[in-house]
Amino acid sequence: MSITANIVDIINGRCFYGICIVERGQILSIQELEDEHPGIPYLMPGFIDAHVHIESSMLVPTEFARLAVRHGTVATVSDPHEIANVLGIDGVEYMLNNAAQTPLKFYFGVPSCVPATAFETAGDTIDARAVRKLLQRDELCYLAEMMNYPGVLFSDSEVMAKIAAAKELGKRIDGHAPGLTGDAAITYINAGISTDHECVSYEEALHKVQHGMKIIIREGSAAKNFEALHKLISEYPDMVMLCSDDKHPDDLVIGHINKLVARAIEKGHRWQDVLRAACLNPVHHYGLKVGMLQPGDPADMILTRDLRSFDVIKTYINGTEVFADNKVILPEASIGVANRFSTSLLDAEAVKIKGQSSKDVRIIHAIDGALITKEVHAWLPVSDDGYYQTDTERDILKITVVNRYQKSSPAVAFIQGFGLKQGAIASSVAHDSHNIVAVGVDDSSLIQAINQVISSIGGIVAVSANGHQEVLALPIAGIMSDLPGEDVAHLYTTIDRFSKDVLGSTLKSPFMTLSFMALLVIPQLKLSDKGLFDGGEFKFIGLEV
Repeated sequence: MSITANIVDIINGRCFYGICIVERGQILSIQELEDEHPGIPYLMPGFIDAHVHIESSMLVPTEFARLAVRHGTVATVSDPHEIANVLGIDGVEYMLNNAAQTPLKFYFGVPSCVPATAFETAGDTIDARAVRKLLQRDELCYLAEMMNYPGVLFSDSEVMAKIAAAKELGKRIDGHAPGLTGDAAITYINAGISTDHECVSYEEALHKVQHGMKIIIREGSAAKNFEALHKLISEYPDMVMLCSDDKHPDDLVIGHINKLVARAIEKGHRWQDVLRAACLNPVHHYGLKVGMLQPGDPADMILTRDLRSFDVIKTYINGTEVFADNKVILPEASIGVANRFSTSLLDAEAVKIKGQSSKDVRIIHAIDGALITKEVHAWLPVSDDGYYQTDTERDILKITVVNRYQKSSPAVAFIQGFGLKQGAIASSVAHDSHNIVAVGVDDSSLIQAINQVISSIGGIVAVSANGHQEVLALPIAGIMSDLPGEDVAHLYTTIDRFSKDVLGSTLKSPFMTLSFMALLVIPQLKLSDKGLFDGGEFKFIGLEV
């Protein structure tokens, strides 16, 4: 196969008109003919998502691939800790087996935090001994994000054993340390942790870069840090990568890393620096077997219309067309179902909270476009029979987390920022333990939404005050669908619009935001199935001030 196009040579920072010859899946030669010919397609290396949880797309890897290759993605660096927190090592095996059925290059890591914390109920445990055993496998190429940064700072023996295993086996260690700066950040980096995708401010990211840590700029469906961090692309081009982290299916239909690259070019960054971040740096950092459009490399490459919009014409993986003429060309795959769900239906009494009108309560304040929350205090009305009430005028709603792995009383608190005027939304996608999380205006709607998730053995649900409901079932671990990607995207779009247009949510991505309200490793105030949790102090805290 030969392709005549403008050849984008990222390694040498050049672009020229030439011919690329491919044989047996590898680039045999590249011949330079003339200077760049504007107006004809550009042949360049494919894009790499440097940190993503495939499960957050609600798609299995083979269906994720069908959407991603449309946008020029040829590889991902993927942390399977979502499914691992539900199914343990069996979940990791499920992702490996499904991904093996598609040519897109999924590079999975070994989950480092299963469970994510000791303050919640997860479906399984992967301890330091199991981590070491998994790291010995060639197909698992790094130790995934070390979310337990307090464990690193205080030299927890189990945490340090996992880090030691990765070092001894020569595998990279990903970080997760939101807001960590100063000496604490230096200690975390010096432990051997080489990346962070959680930076929310330029100052935080700059401090970490200056102490040797690579920054993965995240722009996902909920957390959006590109605007704050993009200057690093030009300032430290060798130290930056790009990622989505968590991408819902409706967003993945629209675009992937290609959209982030186009935004960076629009901001005035040189294509040489942007494409280094999007294509080259992940290969070098993680040692990926992904081609960089050099002789002898695997032919992992894309044809784009230009170096501005990065609209993809064709995608090749190992020299085979996987997307062309607006059609995806991938093999059919078997999906299979694996799950762990063992809880009972609830009644409205389960989510009532006894209250005192003389007390202020702690309220989780959700922030649109961010994973962090704030703690605010407010007075709440109390019913005649002595229960705290929601207040839609002040956007104070009820939130609950229900243990999906065993029958127990749900944890209930209050939240602000969702904007619901009626009804409730619920989901079994609740990072990282994936218990059931729900937010609602009234107890009846809240219980209906939760019980529908239970009846579906996992899913996302929206319920109106008159009882109408929209449902997307997620039978695979309660976090992924067994449907084609386009169908999942359509169903998700329907339920997302319902939550906004009918229920009144003001969030850009209400279900993605909901999924992080039980993520205890992200400050400030969160709710686990065991109670209200202060993510700054890393301890449980009372509802009343």
